[in-house]
Amino acid sequence: MRIAVAGAGRIGTMHAANLATLEEFDEVVLYDPAPGRARDVAASLGGTVTATDDLGALIESCDGLVVATPTGSHAELVRAAITTGTPVLCEKPLAASLAEMRELVPEIEASGVPVVVGFHRRFDPATVELYRRLHSGEAGTVYHVRAVCNDAEPPAREFIAGSGGLFRDCLIHDLDVIPWLLGEPVVEVYASGSVLVDEAFADIGDWDNVVATLRFASGAHALLSASRHDPAGYDCRMELFGSRDTLAVGMDARTPLTSLEPDGPRVRPNAYQGFQERYRPAYIHEMLTFAAIAAGEVDNPSPARDSLRSLELAEACEQSVHTGLPVRVGQPAPV
Repeated sequence: MRIAVAGAGRIGTMHAANLATLEEFDEVVLYDPAPGRARDVAASLGGTVTATDDLGALIESCDGLVVATPTGSHAELVRAAITTGTPVLCEKPLAASLAEMRELVPEIEASGVPVVVGFHRRFDPATVELYRRLHSGEAGTVYHVRAVCNDAEPPAREFIAGSGGLFRDCLIHDLDVIPWLLGEPVVEVYASGSVLVDEAFADIGDWDNVVATLRFASGAHALLSASRHDPAGYDCRMELFGSRDTLAVGMDARTPLTSLEPDGPRVRPNAYQGFQERYRPAYIHEMLTFAAIAAGEVDNPSPARDSLRSLELAEACEQSVHTGLPVRVGQPAPV
């Protein structure tokens, strides 16, 4: 399989490096709009990774396209790919605004071309196992979900300005995966945010620490929190409390957590330092699944319409922070 990666920044380079280790892909071709950047990255990775300056020809000739460019170009690249019938894996979000995404999603669905949204947690082995146990009935009725997502160190200031904010950049992964796990709609959100780490977040109207409560149609609740700084390390985990079992994802020997109980866990010196390290198995599984989707062997576990709903939830959270009030959500996404 010949696969194209558009974007040779941090995420695109990670994807290209992962793809180059997988025997399912015969050639990985990098493209980046910055002159020489794709060729430099391809040279550093070596092996089956090459580079090109002709994106149009690349899209027409590849078996699949991974979109890892800045958000503003996502919709254009997805449209170019589905026009040629090329399967796509696009990093979130599919488009820069909710309005544009509402236009794009029906186009994707009408095309019949597979478009996978890169919500990597849907491909994380432990999260996939949690999904199986929930949908097999092993966990019973879901009572409550608790999720944490903390960066080890705050991102660079230049990243903050274009990140879309803490809800859309970070917490949106929980807003995607938890409704997917539960298999039911969110009907109300309530959120709150603070600036405790760096006033640079306040300067752009964002927050560096947020919490959100989701209420589902069944009456189950999820409590989410995210922070731009955790001195103990990168911490992303989830606990689910059901009528038959209590299950956790992201609790292992590298979880940056110190228990004050005599026999409790302690922070290890090798705590995760970032999402790429913590979720490497998920990213590998994501690419293998994308290859199977492109070959028509499996169904798409992360379709475009689901990503529309998660962005709607992120906007509802932002609205709740600004108003100090709960926000009703959960109506069907526009067709």
